[in-house]
Amino acid sequence: MSDYEIAHQTGVCAVTQRTLQPGERFYAVLFETPDGFDRRDYSAKAWEKPPENYFSYWKSRVPQKQEKKRLFVNDDVMVDLMLRLADREEEVKQHFRFVLSLILMRKRLLKYEQTVHEEGIEYWHMRLTRDQSVQEIVNPRMTDDQIAAVSAELGAILHGDATAFERFDADTPAKQADAATEDSDTDVE
Repeated sequence: MSDYEIAHQTGVCAVTQRTLQPGERFYAVLFETPDGFDRRDYSAKAWEKPPENYFSYWKSRVPQKQEKKRLFVNDDVMVDLMLRLADREEEVKQHFRFVLSLILMRKRLLKYEQTVHEEGIEYWHMRLTRDQSVQEIVNPRMTDDQIAAVSAELGAILHGDATAFERFDADTPAKQADAATEDSDTDVE
């Protein structure tokens, strides 16, 4: 798997090995591995609770084939994801956090304030509009191709692509599910 290749949904329940059908509710679970993330999907009938050592999970629905893609998560969930990735040192996760920060800046949820250089690393100080906290975002000095690759994957995630591999933190409080928009048919935990 390359740095930006995202594992695709198998469409099969990890417990029963049954194919998930359009319109069916399921739980997607991420597990952190040395190479990135591993995803497993669980049918609602096979779901009891999150498995041990999970990184993140959320409840979703297999889209109907004719359904128009909808935004997968609302702004609060994107901000919380950006905040949870703050302490991650892995290059891929820093790249995702940086591109997510650019998206949040474009949505006017983050405001650029200044650039600071410390020990050869460039940090962007950005103010989070919801609480006025200053976030320190590492500028990983990505190439245009790297930014495009990460942006494409984030775009697929944020628009509910059933084959996208979502990157959500296990520390997300249950309130995240309540924060999902009414238009969204997905709960995130």
